[in-house]
Amino acid sequence: MTATHYTPATSRPATRWLLLGSLALNLFFIGIAIAMAVRPPPPGRMWDRDIFVRTERLAERLPKEDGAILIAQMNANRDAIERTQKQYRAGQEAIRESFGKEPFDANAMRAAMSDTRAARQAFDVAVQAAFANAAMQMSQAGRVALADARPSQRGSTEKNR
Repeated sequence: MTATHYTPATSRPATRWLLLGSLALNLFFIGIAIAMAVRPPPPGRMWDRDIFVRTERLAERLPKEDGAILIAQMNANRDAIERTQKQYRAGQEAIRESFGKEPFDANAMRAAMSDTRAARQAFDVAVQAAFANAAMQMSQAGRVALADARPSQRGSTEKNR
């Protein structure tokens, strides 16, 4: 008996297609792995807790003059906005602290939540007053850009400049 007796004379067509399919599948997965490795990192977080930072980012997406008006109005009301923002953040922190206290005091938690709601409303009033005053001075294009602005739309209003 020689080695020629153990080698098949012809390979089956199904085996060739199976080998070709396996090779194609492996190349597909290798391509995905390479694409995942070289893709750019996701954009950084756009949302910031500070209302002034968010407003500056928003103003960058408005026409220049309108963005300056918005920033000027926020600066004109800065003291009231900062004060209410700090009260609101302090209220949020008081709620967090009430959850961790032992023994748990539900009434203290409810009081902290009530205070936080009132602080949030005062904060909203201060910010919305600044935006309303700015909107009265803005151009129509600026108001439309302001209405269309969304946190996820980075630079979408660039064409309005």
